[in-house]
Amino acid sequence: MFGDALPRVRRYAELLAGPGREQGVIGPRELPRLWDRHLVNSAYVGRVVPADSTVLDVGSGAGLPGIPLALARPDLTITLLEPMARRVAWLEEVVAALGLDVTVRRGRAEERETRRAVGEFDVVTARAVAPMGRLATWAMPLVRPGGRLAALKGASAHDEVRRDANDLRAAGGGEVEVVRCGAGDTTTHIVVVHRTERRTAAGSGPGAGRRGRGRKDRSS
Repeated sequence: MFGDALPRVRRYAELLAGPGREQGVIGPRELPRLWDRHLVNSAYVGRVVPADSTVLDVGSGAGLPGIPLALARPDLTITLLEPMARRVAWLEEVVAALGLDVTVRRGRAEERETRRAVGEFDVVTARAVAPMGRLATWAMPLVRPGGRLAALKGASAHDEVRRDANDLRAAGGGEVEVVRCGAGDTTTHIVVVHRTERRTAAGSGPGAGRRGRGRKDRSS
């Protein structure tokens, strides 16, 4: 899955288990399952991301799924979006330590200022951020028309999609599919919501029509 990047993935795991745990970006109970529940789980997102895409990881936190995705898919241009200053600092340190060409930005996906600043992306991804309906409301304005939202969910993914179907459509979502990857402890459900070409009111405004950029932003 990680190929030649495996040594850097191991280094990332060490950073999570050491300073990441000390700084509270990941809980101590998660350490025994770092690989199956977090690293491999996150890298599976790459299976629904087209080649050479621009990707925004909303609510990146400890860098999941954005950093494993960047390690597994060097063809992608990835931006990590995180609202908390201390986690932004953590992400910047990790990106530098791993030698990744990844952008780190501070902001909330639901805020107009953030949307204006970051623009639109081919793919927006998120993990454990919010229920599908609310997540789509926040994230779909950051997806370019024809792009997709890829959300990592648990076994109840199908139920969430059925429950929040109206919200997904209202946010500009079109076709929705649930992709299951892996088996056993690494089983991952990825909800893929394709954005319609028709621009919704939520997606219009000063930030609409711009693609995500690949330059680093060290704002805090």
